[in-house]
Amino acid sequence: MRRPFSFSEAPLPLFEADATAPTLPQGGRLPSYIKDHRKRLRERFMQGGAAAMPDYEMLELVLFRAIPRADVKPLARALLERFGDFNGVLSAPPARLREVKGVGEAVLQELKIVEAAAHRLARARVMERHVISSWDAVLDYCHTTMAHRETEQFRILFLDRKNVLIADEEQARGTVDHVPVYPREVVKRALELNASALILVHNHPSGDPTPSEADIAMTAQIEAAAQALGLSVHDHLIIGKSRELSFRAEGYL
Repeated sequence: MRRPFSFSEAPLPLFEADATAPTLPQGGRLPSYIKDHRKRLRERFMQGGAAAMPDYEMLELVLFRAIPRADVKPLARALLERFGDFNGVLSAPPARLREVKGVGEAVLQELKIVEAAAHRLARARVMERHVISSWDAVLDYCHTTMAHRETEQFRILFLDRKNVLIADEEQARGTVDHVPVYPREVVKRALELNASALILVHNHPSGDPTPSEADIAMTAQIEAAAQALGLSVHDHLIIGKSRELSFRAEGYL
């Protein structure tokens, strides 16, 4: 059986910090100071939006529904200590979220509902739109869906002759530092969708979008396979934690 090529990144040292488990009060009536705090946060959100609130307060707003009768601030801070920021908490795998004391099924469901809503909203802003004129929205979408993943994911944006995005599909998932990709399957799927061009996208869980030798070689393989069938590879984006790298802009394509 023919082995797939793999995108990969150089191994980096991994450091993990212990998270402090929050202690939540059980039962009883909701104290007035907690009730007032919730009311103030909701009012500030409605008046100033998300920009007026730090990550831990945004997370508290999400947790209010899951934990209606307790102070959620300790849990919000514990989640942020473990996963870094608001996006990191939403994107964290369910198994790792459950490791944090205070996270039960209700909390898990609320976090994943918000994550799914964010992905759907970001996707709606780019689907069936001209990619060049909505490039910032494309980058936002890629960061929303991929920047905080703990394993590598390879996906393809398929474009028609007018550079309108007609499909966005995950092609493969991998480990923390590589993902297997079959160039033949990539171009086959493009033909099935009647696409004329591709944008390749994958993430680096380390956060550093610098391409590895395997990334560069694999991109060349896909580009050669695409050209043989009259398809164009517009770009290959590597998504890091806070920034992305464009193969086109860096001269790799």
